[in-house]
Amino acid sequence: MLKRFLSYYKPHKKIFIMDMTASLIVALTAILYPIITRVMLNDFIPNAKYKMIIGFGLLLLGIYFIRMLLNFFIQYYGHVMGVRMQAQMRSDMFNHLEKLPYKFFDNNETGKIMSRMTNDLMDISELAHHGPENILISGISVIVSFIYLWTIRWELTLIVFACVPLLILISLVLRKRMREAFMQSRKSIAVINASLESSISGIRVTKAFNNSEKETEKFEQGNESFVKARKSAYKAMGQFHSSTTFVTDIFNVIVLIAGGLFLYNGLITFPDYSAFIVSINLFISPVMMLINFMEQYQNGVTGFRRFIEIMDEEPEKDAPDSQRVGKLGGHIEFRNVTYGYGDDKDVLKNISINIEKGKTFALVGPSGGGKTTICHLIPHFYDVESGEILIDGVGIDKMTRGSLRENIGIVQQDVYLFNASIKDNILYGRPDATEDEVIEAAKRANIHDYVMTLPEGYNTEIGERGVRLSGGQKQRLSIARVFLKNPPILILDEATSALDNATEILIQQSLDELCRGRTTIVVAHRLSTVKNADEIAVISDGQIIEQGTHEELITLDGAYAELYKMQFKNQ
Repeated sequence: MLKRFLSYYKPHKKIFIMDMTASLIVALTAILYPIITRVMLNDFIPNAKYKMIIGFGLLLLGIYFIRMLLNFFIQYYGHVMGVRMQAQMRSDMFNHLEKLPYKFFDNNETGKIMSRMTNDLMDISELAHHGPENILISGISVIVSFIYLWTIRWELTLIVFACVPLLILISLVLRKRMREAFMQSRKSIAVINASLESSISGIRVTKAFNNSEKETEKFEQGNESFVKARKSAYKAMGQFHSSTTFVTDIFNVIVLIAGGLFLYNGLITFPDYSAFIVSINLFISPVMMLINFMEQYQNGVTGFRRFIEIMDEEPEKDAPDSQRVGKLGGHIEFRNVTYGYGDDKDVLKNISINIEKGKTFALVGPSGGGKTTICHLIPHFYDVESGEILIDGVGIDKMTRGSLRENIGIVQQDVYLFNASIKDNILYGRPDATEDEVIEAAKRANIHDYVMTLPEGYNTEIGERGVRLSGGQKQRLSIARVFLKNPPILILDEATSALDNATEILIQQSLDELCRGRTTIVVAHRLSTVKNADEIAVISDGQIIEQGTHEELITLDGAYAELYKMQFKNQ
């Protein structure tokens, strides 16, 4: 883990070296004050060397001015380095998230992922900046002050230094407890973020069902869990700080008693004893800095551990022998395909389907039967457990995922639109398309006329998830995307089920235009939308129980005919 953390310093090697050099000079200049104090008490003041007193005082002032500039450099450029490292980690995490399979997002809430990308990385950034500085400054200060104290009176120095092992022992014992408490605190923050993200995204549903109190109750449960976790963390931190502070207080007591006895017995002069008293703070202060640094260290290490948990998630990988494919024809075959989502229950059981190029194949049946899973397997969102899926006679595992998905267009019931302009959302189908191509796609999706009624036309911002558009307008926008992409394979997963009948008829015209000349897989509950399909399969409990044309299935008088009668019994 340390090696991976240090790798983020490499791009900032120059500024890191300058930062550490500045920190080293700051640490070394700290010893000048007790040195000059000792010289003044032993020589300048007793011998009335007033010019030397003023001269050394001005020298010390000049050094402190330089130290001020160095501290500014450390604070400013050190933090800039930390922020740049944070930005790099955030970029790495985002790029990695983009490569993770569907399964990861099935099992991880958005809010928890966001917490790792924001809160955790902020603490890592602080550790990246302050960690090396604190260790260097404190380490050098402890060593230099110990050597200097030794030159004053080595016996007294050893007596004081004997307390250090006790301090280290307490730190080691309480450190593990702090680490566990802060890890739990991180998890509770992630829970709150997940709850918050879910509640805000679903605020319209909450208001519609008047369930504000229920959402508040759910949020407060996470909030209470956070308070409990933080109390545990603060308790561990309080035990750590109070114990270590007590030990450092012992330093002063020992110096007072032992130094007084040394002075009483003539083993140390008063000026040296005074210098020792001043210098002992140079020894205690960096020790306290290291102790206080432990909290930041725990936060940073915990955050980095959560960061690498995501970075170690296995990304989607193409098979070693996979090849990039160009424009596919669209002949799709499922050969004895079995698939489950990892909960010991197969969603699809030995499915075999043959969809000819340019044909429309419809999937109908009860919810949970496996229709959407079939749609997700074609773009290789999941790996099948057994069997194989072929397009134009080639297994999709032999194709790179990127080139396969370039050949597939998907229109879903739950349309996701980005908080951007209408033009940008259509361009998502093919980012390098021209403006004329965008307009042509919008016309074919029957949304161009509506766009032209807007004050800013195609540059109109549509809000988060397209909140400023109606359901039909959102669907047409998603259809325009696919027109722009112009793929040979089209998947319509409940594309019109959320629309009213009048809007569905209008959207269906756009979909009919979109389907023309493409291999199309249609998932629908409304059988009126699939009557004209070249072939229809009834899926139930992960198996195909009936298959044929609309007329054939009606004549069969089985499950499909029963569904059809139920939907059209009033006609």
